[in-house]
Amino acid sequence: MLILIGLGLGDHTDITLKGLERVKKADKVYLDEYTSRFEDSARDLENFYGKKVIRATRDILESERLVEEAKKERVALLVVGDALSATTHIDLLMQAKKENIEVEVIHNASILTAIGTTGLQLYKFGKTTSIPFWKENYKPENFYEVLQQNKSIGAHTLMLLDITPERCMTINEAIELLLKTEEKRKEKIFDKTTLCIGCARIGSADQKIKAGTAEELMKEDFGEPLHCLIVPGELHFVEEEAITFLR
Repeated sequence: MLILIGLGLGDHTDITLKGLERVKKADKVYLDEYTSRFEDSARDLENFYGKKVIRATRDILESERLVEEAKKERVALLVVGDALSATTHIDLLMQAKKENIEVEVIHNASILTAIGTTGLQLYKFGKTTSIPFWKENYKPENFYEVLQQNKSIGAHTLMLLDITPERCMTINEAIELLLKTEEKRKEKIFDKTTLCIGCARIGSADQKIKAGTAEELMKEDFGEPLHCLIVPGELHFVEEEAITFLR
C-alpha cells in the first residue's frame, strides 16, 4: 500500500490526526526532500513519530523504489504542504494504480490555499508559475509570459521560487529576474513600481508577508526560505484594504 500524506506548511504538529495514525502504522516512512523544504528535519520527525524517517531525494522519488516496496509493505510518503503538491506525487499515484497497488491520499494545507492570508481572494488568482534559477545557457522566461496572461484578465499571479539542493531562491532574486526579463522584452508587464507581495515561510510561526513596490521589496530582508512572490491583478476594495495592513 502507498500512502501520500500532506504535512502542511509549518512544523511536525501540522500533520492531521488521520495522517499521524497512518504514519504510525506504516512499515516504511519517507520524507520528500526534493519538491520542497520542511521546517523540521527528518530527525525531528523521527523523534515525534517514534520511528525511522527515510530522506527521499529526487533519485528515490523518480525511481520505482517506493512503488516496488508498496507491493509488499505499507509505505508512507510525507509531502510538505498537500499530499499532491507536485507532478512527482501525481506520477507516483498513477504508477501505483497501474500496478494495482492500494493508494490512500491524506490532504493538508498548501501554499495554493494559504496565500489567502494576504487578504487576496483565492478565486481571483490566475495560473500559478515558477521562477527557476538562471544558468549561463538556460534563461527561461515562461514566468513572464504567465504574468502577462494573468494581467490581461485582471488575475493575481502566484510565483513559486526555485529550490535546489544547494539553495533556495529569495524574493529579492525573483524580482531581479523579472526586471531583467522586462528590460530584455520591453512589454511593460513589470517594473520597479509594480505592486508585489512577498511571502516567506507561510504557515510557520515566524511567517513574513510584506506588500510594496518591486523596488521596495528588493531592499527587504525576508529571512529564511521558503519564499514566494505574488503580483496582484485588479484589486477589489476589500483586497485593497487588506493590503494596507501588509505595508
